[in-house]
Amino acid sequence: MSPRGQILRLPPNRVWRTYLGGRELDRLAGPSANPPADTHFPEDWIASTTRAINPTDATRHVSVPDSQLSALNSQLPLPEGVSPVLIGADSTPHNFANLLAADPAHYLGAAHVARYGAMPQLLVKFLDPSIRLHFQVHPTAAFAQRFLNAPSGKTEAYHILAVRDDLPHPPYLYLGFQRPPTRAQLRRMIEAQDIAALEACFDKIPVNVGDTFIVPGGVPHALGPGLLLAEIMEPSDLVVRFEFERGGYTLPESARFMGRGLEFCLDVFDFDTWSADRIFTEALCPPRRLRALGPDSYQDKLIGPERTPCFRIRKSHLRGPIMRHDNECFIGIITAGSGTLTAGGETHQLRAFDKFFVPAALGPWQLQPTPTLDLLECLPPAP
Repeated sequence: MSPRGQILRLPPNRVWRTYLGGRELDRLAGPSANPPADTHFPEDWIASTTRAINPTDATRHVSVPDSQLSALNSQLPLPEGVSPVLIGADSTPHNFANLLAADPAHYLGAAHVARYGAMPQLLVKFLDPSIRLHFQVHPTAAFAQRFLNAPSGKTEAYHILAVRDDLPHPPYLYLGFQRPPTRAQLRRMIEAQDIAALEACFDKIPVNVGDTFIVPGGVPHALGPGLLLAEIMEPSDLVVRFEFERGGYTLPESARFMGRGLEFCLDVFDFDTWSADRIFTEALCPPRRLRALGPDSYQDKLIGPERTPCFRIRKSHLRGPIMRHDNECFIGIITAGSGTLTAGGETHQLRAFDKFFVPAALGPWQLQPTPTLDLLECLPPAP
């Protein structure tokens, strides 16, 4: 079957990380011989051509979940992080990066390819932490290009999908220093691993399901426990983790400072004050009505070029059937409701948290909610 005229379905693509989580991702994967559990596979990388930067097997916990990794993954000799995809109704997995390389204009659009080549310039993940993540910071694109010989930094955004029912406290994240240390103070805190002092630089920022936050490169941050979210970011795994132990696992030296040392990595940090007012004006991204899609159906913009040149995010709310014919690719995630998607003469059932890739040259396709459906749409930067 030709891949043209078909959507790409995205099976689970679980990736090892240094923190614990993944119980809710296990549940989404369906019945398994093993009960859902929090392990070192708390992330699902979606339509990814990005390779995960992880310690070697000798320096990490390598217990692999059962069905969570999916039999599909074992059929492909893929580097960790790169996605397998399914074309239309076919159950044979394909290497997403290879598909893009073989027909980039079809999948990504001619204008995108002219500017970026066969790379999507986008990485999307499900994150499902059971514990607070390490305190961390990512380089900006300018820093990565100048000092790390990397094309992308890691500005990222979070769209909160759900919160665990058994969370004993209100959900939160840390975002920017509310009480910035000096460079020398931060160096001492990190060297001593004075976590209480590091934590005192932050306030807990409350979050709710449906919230969207943008975290520019350079801004220190940490996700709180119990959040299931879609993370949308530049296609990079560059990170400075300035807290070394979480969940019983101590980071090896190679996983702390991008192989460059602490003094170099202190240049990555934004030491400005991120007050509550600044967070809710510069980081929180409330929906803004973009267009009507039909009677009682509409599309909101969550993040556009005025927020960042790195990616775009919008959300469609469907209360009736719509026909679409896009000329841009995007990653779609069902955030609520259910329905069907029809493309290329095939109809696919959709439920909450299903995900798919719409090629730029897909042609006309139809969404039929039953009776309602919300669709998160993650797009690469404008060409």
